[in-house]
Amino acid sequence: MALLNLIDIIDQNTLWPLAGGIHPPQMKQLSNQTAIARLPLAEEYWIPLPQVGDCALLAVNVGDHVLKGQALTQAAGAMYCAVHAPTSGTVTHIEPRASNHASGLPQLTCVIAADGDDKEVSYDAATLAELSKEQILRRIRDAGIAGMGGAMFPSHIKLNPANTIDLLIINGVECEPYITSDDRLMREHAKGIVAGIEIIQHLVHAKRIVIAIEDNKAEAAASMTTAVAQHNTLKALTSVRVIPTKYPSGGEKQLIQILTGQEVPSGSIPAELGIVVHNVGTSLAIRDAVLAGKPLLERVVTVTGGNLTQNANYWLPIGTPVNHVLRQCGIKDTNTAEVIVGGPMMGYTLFDAAVPVLKGTNCLLVPSSAELTHPQQERACIRCGECAQVCPADLLPQQLYWHAKAQEYDKATAFNLQDCIECGCCAYVCPSDIPLVEYYRVAKAAIRQAKADKVQADQAKIRYEARIARLEQEKQEREAKAREAAERRKASMSGNEKDAVAAALARVKAKKAEQETSEQANTPTAATDDKQSQVSAAIARAKAKKAQQTDDTAGADSTDTAAANDKKSQVAAAIARAKAKKAQQAGDTAAANSTDTAAADDKKSQVAAAIARAKAKKAQQAGEAVPAEASRTPTASESAEKPASDKQARIAAAVARAKTKKAQQVDSSTTSAEAESSAADTEATQSPDTNTEATSNEVDTKQARIAAAIAKAKAKKAQQTESSVASVEAESSTANTEAPPSTDSNTKAAPTEVDAKQARIAAAVAKAKAKKAQQSDATAAEAGEQQQGSPSAAEPTHTSTTAEVCPQAETSAEPTAADAKKARVAAAIAKAKAKKALADKENQD
Repeated sequence: MALLNLIDIIDQNTLWPLAGGIHPPQMKQLSNQTAIARLPLAEEYWIPLPQVGDCALLAVNVGDHVLKGQALTQAAGAMYCAVHAPTSGTVTHIEPRASNHASGLPQLTCVIAADGDDKEVSYDAATLAELSKEQILRRIRDAGIAGMGGAMFPSHIKLNPANTIDLLIINGVECEPYITSDDRLMREHAKGIVAGIEIIQHLVHAKRIVIAIEDNKAEAAASMTTAVAQHNTLKALTSVRVIPTKYPSGGEKQLIQILTGQEVPSGSIPAELGIVVHNVGTSLAIRDAVLAGKPLLERVVTVTGGNLTQNANYWLPIGTPVNHVLRQCGIKDTNTAEVIVGGPMMGYTLFDAAVPVLKGTNCLLVPSSAELTHPQQERACIRCGECAQVCPADLLPQQLYWHAKAQEYDKATAFNLQDCIECGCCAYVCPSDIPLVEYYRVAKAAIRQAKADKVQADQAKIRYEARIARLEQEKQEREAKAREAAERRKASMSGNEKDAVAAALARVKAKKAEQETSEQANTPTAATDDKQSQVSAAIARAKAKKAQQTDDTAGADSTDTAAANDKKSQVAAAIARAKAKKAQQAGDTAAANSTDTAAADDKKSQVAAAIARAKAKKAQQAGEAVPAEASRTPTASESAEKPASDKQARIAAAVARAKTKKAQQVDSSTTSAEAESSAADTEATQSPDTNTEATSNEVDTKQARIAAAIAKAKAKKAQQTESSVASVEAESSTANTEAPPSTDSNTKAAPTEVDAKQARIAAAVAKAKAKKAQQSDATAAEAGEQQQGSPSAAEPTHTSTTAEVCPQAETSAEPTAADAKKARVAAAIAKAKAKKALADKENQD
């Protein structure tokens, strides 16, 4: 029913009004008064190759000689549109050059240097009856026919629609101001246009054909009416319609609306409504391609404007440089010349005139300064709504402008930006001089780029998914082959081989389970070791504290015992305790610093104990030197001297202890041991209960005090002791004071760090030695009390210091020469052994 309505409308010659539109000055009389002419050949022709790499392959190389009409490319896709040489010459360059576009971006271009002969290739002519539909379409494709109204869409695709075509419209409206190429073409080549319409009708089989022409082209309308009337096949189906002059009535969708009253839906093409629209220039080119076999080599171009001396229409070969055309047409002012490709409404300004003429180039406008106003400064939109009133596509240019300017392309698409035909009506009436069309073109380009990127991304995703599927399939195939091979091997195995394989698998599983168990067991090792180390450190600290408390308790006991004596005995006992502690710490340090085993330490302690026992035994022998006096009954005067003998016995015991401690000090030969012994001496004298370590300055001060006390004791002893006793004292002091100087010189040495366990062992050994020395002293004291027969020549006043300086005083008040000699020999032996022990210690260290 809709089809009958469309045909009825066409038969009734009804015209529908165009929404929007404007009436700009026509300015067509400048170029439509003369016939179409030709210009001299240019020196070079620049033929763009836009489809090379996409739908075409390059067929020539640099240096090749080509003839007019020779194809420069070969088909490689459905959208292929051939390119031919416009004249004969040599290919000099195939390189990117500036394009005939608003952007001026470089485009792959074939440069042909014309030889001036303009020789053509031979063409294959044919009649319409001889050719099939497929052959006609192939000829149109190979001829490179494209829409010559400006769109440049491949005609062979448009002439093979998928829908049934009811109406064929031949567009001869040419509504753009200044342009008259179609007007002159219809006047001069009406029969050729009608012949092309016949070929198009042969392909689309339309029920009606309408040739639309504006009412300002009366001569063109008359010529076309005559040509149709003379054509027997088309005159029954074809009608020439003259429509009102209004811009942009020549647009494809606008012309359909004027002739049929129907609107093409957004995103659709006219073929979906059963309508096909072609330009009159395209129709003529189809006639030449199908019947004469001639490709699209040239087209009619309007060259006009106030800045040119010759305004006319010219047959210009495709690829002719624009600057060559302007020179031939007599451009007046090259400095201020503004070249516009197309009309003043839909055209674009060239940045450089060194660009070629294309298949869609219908006008070269070079206006004077008085013809066109210069672009004014863009001002803010005042929301007047004039742009919406003149829009022929019923869009909202104001909203499109806001979204395009804000780069909100998705919102601009929602307002049907793609339906904009870029006619320029909105910019023409805008009081703020906003170049609205420029914003729309930028937005369209961004949207096209986004769509192209999305297509590439989708294709990449498809390729990736296909690759993943292929790899998975290959993996499954390999696994299937492996299973089949395993089954074949299993089937061919004997019983023993199967048992061997099963045993091997069992071993592998057991080994794997063992590894997992060991890994799980070893996981908390670090935490366990850390905890054990903390526990060990705590035990070591407790033991050290306990040993310190034991030492303090022993010192306190010895202090209580000494309190029973007089003041001098207390002082002597304190000094003895200090030296015992010093010897103990020296033994601890020696044991800690020793790198040998515990057996070596025991051997040294045994040697020291043996020396001490020998000296004690020697002292007892010296005490038994007067048996007669010891066996007789004491007199009253001797009984009165018994307390003095008891006191002398205590002095002898103190001397024995001093010798034992001296032997221990000889063993502690390292610098660190001496420093620690000095510190211990200081602690025993000042504060036995404290654990604070004395500094090197305090050690020096303490030793100075000790030295002063020894000096005073020596002076006092010299006054009280007789000459014989003094000689013995001198010898004994000589034997006992040779070793101590090293103590003063090494007290500042820093103690070495020892292992906690070795320190505890050394402390235990030292305590055992001290206890053994105390027992020996007690035994010696008892022996002295039993003898009671060796009165002292002079009673000492400072027992501890005298015992240290004069160790021979405990034997007798009247020593014999043999005893003195034995004492010196013993002292020499002790010094030799101490020296040997020191050398062994240094070697071991």
